[in-house]
Amino acid sequence: MVRAGLTPELLTRAGAELADEVGFDRVTVSELARRFDVKVASLYSHLKNSQELKTRIALLALEELADRAADALAGRAGKDALTAFADVYRDYARTHPGRYAAARFRLDPETAAQSAGVRHAQMTRAILRGYDLTEPDQTHAVRLLGSVFHGYVDLELAGGFSHSSPDSEESWARILDALDATLRNWPQA
Repeated sequence: MVRAGLTPELLTRAGAELADEVGFDRVTVSELARRFDVKVASLYSHLKNSQELKTRIALLALEELADRAADALAGRAGKDALTAFADVYRDYARTHPGRYAAARFRLDPETAAQSAGVRHAQMTRAILRGYDLTEPDQTHAVRLLGSVFHGYVDLELAGGFSHSSPDSEESWARILDALDATLRNWPQA
């Protein structure tokens, strides 16, 4: 019997909120059932297992991030676009740490190909067109940006910069300046 009001979409959103509260790695169907004060079995009519729940949360997070990035990039180019894009990731991670972790969840190739992750790649490459990079340098630059954005955000979320000077805001701005300079002066092979 399906519990009235429970849907896969509602459970996904609740799972995303749970991820932000307790961490994405601790999200399970069992934990979600406790939140709704229902038996775990009652959720299995909506979700196959915790893997499906995590996949749904990842897809939701990717969609939210892509929507925010698209809004931030509208009408921007060059360093302005690069900064707006980077700030979206950093702000999202600060506001939704569990969802941010979910956005990096490994999806199977078919699901990934149909996810908003494709939009992220397209937006990153659109930013890089402003720097006149061609392949394979564009792919190298995509990897550089992802490494820097995610690495910095992960360290910052873990408190890695909280007790040092200069503050992390100043470092973030300087890093984005350095990325812009690197992209404008990309080394030749």
